[in-house]
Amino acid sequence: MNRGIASLALALAVCFLFLSNYDPQFFLFHFYESMIYLVIVLMLFYFEDRWAYMLGILAPAGWLLLEFASGGLGEFMQQIARVFGAEAPSYAATFLGAIISVLSVAMIAYCAYWWKREFSGLKKGLSTFLVSLGIVAVYYGLMVLWFWGSLGRVSTSISR
Repeated sequence: MNRGIASLALALAVCFLFLSNYDPQFFLFHFYESMIYLVIVLMLFYFEDRWAYMLGILAPAGWLLLEFASGGLGEFMQQIARVFGAEAPSYAATFLGAIISVLSVAMIAYCAYWWKREFSGLKKGLSTFLVSLGIVAVYYGLMVLWFWGSLGRVSTSISR
């Protein structure tokens, strides 16, 4: 089992669970976000490294893409700048999001390194990529639909 990737995946899962503490109205949402990283750890435990590495590349990349599309990465960078300027973060959840962003980039790089080292010469790369991409697309698609549905319920209750 690759302990480095397992450690990064567990760190990401824990960060998402901590995020639910700062954002309690989205507890289940953040719990759902952490699940794919626990799946990566289970795949590593059962020696399904090929799938774990590819999910370790695509899942954090999907999360970063969603954050970029929603404008969250700009807020994260502001919090990091505050910390490097010796100031306290203004909002802990956003600072935690910045930590998740850094861990996500590290996860992508580390999984890509191990993928190239162990599986680059085999002919299973494209099929693994396409199946993993489908899994990640469905995973984040469900999350986006769930989030939009919850926003509709919140706006309806606010307008009443």
